Amino acid sequence: MNTNILWHQANVTRQMREQRNGHKSFVLWFTGLSGSGKSTLAHSVEEALFLRSCRTYVLDGDNVRHGLCADLGFSDADRTENIRRVGEVSKLIVDVGCIALVAFISPFRSGRDSVRASMGAGDFIEVFCQAPLGVCEQRDVKGLYSKARRGEISEFTGISSPYEAPGTPEIIVMTGEYSVGECTRQIIRYLEQNDKIALSD
Repeated sequence: MNTNILWHQANVTRQMREQRNGHKSFVLWFTGLSGSGKSTLAHSVEEALFLRSCRTYVLDGDNVRHGLCADLGFSDADRTENIRRVGEVSKLIVDVGCIALVAFISPFRSGRDSVRASMGAGDFIEVFCQAPLGVCEQRDVKGLYSKARRGEISEFTGISSPYEAPGTPEIIVMTGEYSVGECTRQIIRYLEQNDKIALSD
């Protein structure tokens, strides 16, 4: 790191922004295999939070690779850097006083743990979207799993590249068994019970 740069402390603090926004800021980090429902669930949860007047933003794996991470491939090193960058953006969203919903396969436990360690206590909420590989393959409208099994896509998570499931995630949603609505309600209940958002009227 360059020793000639310093972090500039803002006059408007995160706490002031949270107070203005009317809720705490934090990261909901959705992880799971391709096709496990991460993006769909993240957007559903965002909509539920938005309807409660929460300030939110979804960082989606595919979308981020169009710009911020367009220079990265899918090697282990590039995947690690992809998650590092997204973690840094997530921290900025939290500092703004908003809720970041991050939907990335993020296959390596060490990468997710590194993002968690870089944040304050309680700021990182890991959501494991658990669905069997067979279910994920059935949902694969892009045909990526089929291509990976034919060897047309290398380093594909779950087929030719490993996925390391979380050891102790804050939330496990059984996306292979329950509907998006049911999983959304489970996450909202967790946030209410842990004083991240206000109880609904």
